[in-house]
Amino acid sequence: MPTLNKLRAVKDDSPRTASLTRLRIALTIFFALDGFIFAGWVVRIPAVKEQTGASASTLGLALLGVSAGAVITMMLTGRLCRRFGSHPVTVVSGVLLALSVALPPLTHSALTLGLVLLVFGAAYGGINVAMNSAAVDLVAALRRPVMPSFHAAFSLGGMLGAGLGGVVAGHVSPTRHLLALTVIGLLVTAAVGPTLLRHDAPTAPDDRGRIRNEPASASERPSGRVRGLVLVFGLIALCTAYGEGALADWGALHLEEDLHAHPGVAAAGYSCFALAMTIGRISGTTLLERLGRTRTLVFGGATGAAGMLLGSLAPTVWLALLGFAVTGLGLANIFPVAVERAGALAGPTGVAAASTLGYGGMLLGPPMIGFMADWFSLPAALTSVAVLAGVAALIGFATRRAAVS
Repeated sequence: MPTLNKLRAVKDDSPRTASLTRLRIALTIFFALDGFIFAGWVVRIPAVKEQTGASASTLGLALLGVSAGAVITMMLTGRLCRRFGSHPVTVVSGVLLALSVALPPLTHSALTLGLVLLVFGAAYGGINVAMNSAAVDLVAALRRPVMPSFHAAFSLGGMLGAGLGGVVAGHVSPTRHLLALTVIGLLVTAAVGPTLLRHDAPTAPDDRGRIRNEPASASERPSGRVRGLVLVFGLIALCTAYGEGALADWGALHLEEDLHAHPGVAAAGYSCFALAMTIGRISGTTLLERLGRTRTLVFGGATGAAGMLLGSLAPTVWLALLGFAVTGLGLANIFPVAVERAGALAGPTGVAAASTLGYGGMLLGPPMIGFMADWFSLPAALTSVAVLAGVAALIGFATRRAAVS
């Protein structure tokens, strides 16, 4: 009889397992689609700049529309997820992202470009909070630390979108290219979205493996201590996202101007970082299962700090490239873990808060590096990435008792 009961329990659980598997696949595709569309837009920025006749400074102001739209929308999206559920909000945001990416090449001035990018940024911020919130629920239900796999899909989608954009840039106008991204985005959302819409957010099993019947109320407000911990995890996300933004904008310039690298080699600097980060995220679940969240945060921050010290202070190009790759491996899983912990503590509101702080770090990095490069030097300025990675490791260690490892 005990054996029969065990077999029956497994059989009864199989529909839930299949449902969770379908949800995981659907969310993975949405993460990849997000990276694919955003990277496709990024590679066409030079063509849109030429079309609008914007100067470098006015283009920079217009591009702030993406950031402003994302930051403004993120906290609102957290509330929408609490009210309507993260799955419907993910699907709606996916549709808006696909539609809005076609708008930038239709503009003919920096002002209209900035306004359009405000809409695009709002959709981008919305889908990031919504799908991360859905992923947090799924991670809890699976009882496995699979959050890095979703962010690996985002990175892979970004690499594919950038690669495809680079191939078609010389042959297809930005209008046709980004319209094609709209069509792809809508088709993928139409194909995958129903999976999310058919299923409510899964509920985590209790300590005995049984499914809780009563989910937490969407109207519950986190306690002051929980809000404080969410801000701490958001600060960890900020420290690591700062490095991503800094390397994206300044890595190639450091290699070319300070180490006299060939432009082609210099351009490979960020690719080394991004590829290493993707590899790190693909292996992130295994790493988290073996080390736990706290040690992953601490070791990742320490590795990122060591890698960036090498990348910024190395006397040769190849050592700097090695440093960039080590930095990518170190930072790979810190942001996903920080967002997942914030979401586990405070639901969509926690995801929104941590994502907003993280995105703020990505925005803060490039201008801060520029100011410090003027005051000191670019290599010295890039060491700030190492400093903040070290800070993330220290915070992770200091909060080890608050985090479930």
